[in-house]
Amino acid sequence: MERCLEKLILFLFLTAAPGIATAQTPSIIEHIRIPLWAETDAYPGLAEAQDTTAGVYDYPVKRIKTLAPFLINGMVHGWNFSYTPSDKLRGVEEYFDFSDVLPLGSGEENISYSNPWICDGKITCWVEFTRTPQMLRDYDLWASINHPTISGKGDGKIADGFDGITTAVKDAVKDAVRSYFRGTIKNKPKEITGKVLIRKEPFIGINSGRYVVQLDFFLETDRIISYTQY
Repeated sequence: MERCLEKLILFLFLTAAPGIATAQTPSIIEHIRIPLWAETDAYPGLAEAQDTTAGVYDYPVKRIKTLAPFLINGMVHGWNFSYTPSDKLRGVEEYFDFSDVLPLGSGEENISYSNPWICDGKITCWVEFTRTPQMLRDYDLWASINHPTISGKGDGKIADGFDGITTAVKDAVKDAVRSYFRGTIKNKPKEITGKVLIRKEPFIGINSGRYVVQLDFFLETDRIISYTQY
């Protein structure tokens, strides 16, 4: 029991930052506050699992500190996307790509971590980030202008480590975009480009050996390119 408590305190010291709020309610607007988790042990096939020099909780600490800025950037700056629907008649395969609208950059230093707990082989903690005045103005624009709200679900292999989560997030964005435009565009376009911003607390779970991610977004459409008619 003492050993477990010692490790938990060590984790708190490794991740905590001054001025952390202790409230336990998720929030996503001015002060982002979401729970994120990581497995206590790396998947056996991953390089992290072979590192015999790592501390007991080095893996989950590193995973949470990698996942947090990735998701928070999707909440404060959003992601660009480019989507080409599959078209068997034209021999076109489905294509989807997404990237940061802006890097989080030095803003990553303002992410704080608090109140860790262990359950079912996972360490969970509260991840917090306060938007700058400009970020808050940007969010208000997303929320006030007539942006459609969309949602999607994706999955990725646990064996792929962090890449499995990014794959699941990418698939969730694609699922949301594809579902929305299937219901609003009659003829398949050549390409759709735009942006999404995470608008609710992200959900990340595990099912049948795969990460499962559920995300809700605001959607901004930049261009819809139709096929040229000959």
